[in-house]
Amino acid sequence: QTTMSWQSYVDDQLIAAGFAGAAILGLDGNAWASKNLDLKAGEGAALANLFKTPANVFASGVTLAGNKYMGIKGDERSIYGKKGTGGVVTVKTSQAIVVGVYDDKLQPGNASVAGEKLADYLIENGY
Repeated sequence: QTTMSWQSYVDDQLIAAGFAGAAILGLDGNAWASKNLDLKAGEGAALANLFKTPANVFASGVTLAGNKYMGIKGDERSIYGKKGTGGVVTVKTSQAIVVGVYDDKLQPGNASVAGEKLADYLIENGY
């Protein structure tokens, strides 16, 4: 029985892809692993809740680590936000939420590919 290391997914799949900060959250919004992303109280739960009515991101935006991002995509799988030259990619799987925050060093298109790719891998493996 192999134990999945959530931290290695954050480090090797998200931070290594160029995200400035990243996390994997449970569907309750609690962080399973994170790096360079200091979520404030309630932010994870608010994001998890936003996936129940993802179109609300266009009005409310999404706040992570105290930064508010303007909603640019919102559906039951993916919620994206933008702030200046950076942004956030969040993707929901059956058991987790992949979160990647990027700055001007990572192109938005590459950010979404990296976040969605890890989510696909987790879904394929039952998560």
